[in-house]
Amino acid sequence: MNSLFIKRTDSSNPDFVALVRHLDAELATRDGDDHAFYAQFNKIDSLKNIVVAYWNGRAVGCGAFKPLEDGVMEVKRMFVSPELRGKGIASSVLSELEHWASELGAHSCCLETGLQQPEAIALYQKNGYDRIPNYGQYTGVENSVCFKKHLLMSSGV
Repeated sequence: MNSLFIKRTDSSNPDFVALVRHLDAELATRDGDDHAFYAQFNKIDSLKNIVVAYWNGRAVGCGAFKPLEDGVMEVKRMFVSPELRGKGIASSVLSELEHWASELGAHSCCLETGLQQPEAIALYQKNGYDRIPNYGQYTGVENSVCFKKHLLMSSGV
């Protein structure tokens, strides 16, 4: 029987750092000449809210969020190892990020992904994210697609 465990951590987690290396390599291929533009917005050293997904004890997925504006968190660095995609791991990571953001008082989550990532677009739409106009540094960027989801408020812990 396969088991999934989701761990809350921060950007110093070595499993997260290793997964982000794989993510960046994949994005460099998908984004091509646009990769350098996006990379500047994806530094991990300032991220404090990270989740790592473990499948049968092996780190296979991750995600993070950071404050975007008052009450809004931006989802960043979503990744699942290619050989384990389609098993619901990304949705579990996203759900944990949303729950954590809600615990911290966020009322919504926003995110940006690229047109070259149709699987990511499908994931976010499946999980209740609505397309919005591109925000911030992504305004006017043709390859970017932005999404937002309103969260159910949590009473905290």
